[in-house]
Amino acid sequence: MNEVKFLSVIPILLLIIPILLSNRILKVKMNRELVISIFRMVVQLVFVGLYLQYIFTLNNWIINLLYLVIMILVASIHSIKSSSLKLHPLLLPIFISVLIPQVVVLLVFNYFIAGIENLFDAKFIIPVGGMLLGNCLSGNIVALNGFYEGIKDDEKRYNLTLTLGASRNQALLPYLRKSITRSINPTIASLATTGLVSLPGMMTGQILAGAEPFTAIKYQIAILTAILVAKYFSVLLSLYISRHKCFNNFHILDKRIFI
Repeated sequence: MNEVKFLSVIPILLLIIPILLSNRILKVKMNRELVISIFRMVVQLVFVGLYLQYIFTLNNWIINLLYLVIMILVASIHSIKSSSLKLHPLLLPIFISVLIPQVVVLLVFNYFIAGIENLFDAKFIIPVGGMLLGNCLSGNIVALNGFYEGIKDDEKRYNLTLTLGASRNQALLPYLRKSITRSINPTIASLATTGLVSLPGMMTGQILAGAEPFTAIKYQIAILTAILVAKYFSVLLSLYISRHKCFNNFHILDKRIFI
């Protein structure tokens, strides 16, 4: 029965064929990457679905927490690599920067919104944690790349600011502001249009599953706020903590951090 339900996604996947044909006609060279990405998505989600089914049945808080830590580790690695930075000096600072807001926001969500006794319940900590992590990942990539690339491209002005007597914090503040703003603005824009332009995934999913609209709205407000808080503090901590690994004793950017 589950297999039949799963096969019902085939018609929507077939809608990719017109894209492939259009790309072929227009000579847009993305078909190979598109097919590989869709194939990887399906395989990865099937694997995760089978694995999560086992985890949800077992529902051991230690395993659930370990799975969350692995998710955070993978997200941290990907955010660093996608920012064209080296893993060695930055992995621990970024991991800590993602871990702290992630765990705090999850515990608040599970206790006050979900109202569950087991705060590390698999059915909450993994899906909600995944939503938070996906947004923290994109935010950190934008922030880290903008922050360190901005300083490197603006090296003369940054060094001149230090020469004129500014502290490292004062010299870094304009780049910090710009990176945070650039990273968080898409989330703010999304919040401002939610309900008018778009109905978010959690709310839509709950309504399709038969939940009352106001119940779905409560959870959607909670998750969007949780995403904003986790993303903001993850970005802020990533920039503040990582800078201790990225500058020398004279507060000059160490270019060896770049790939």
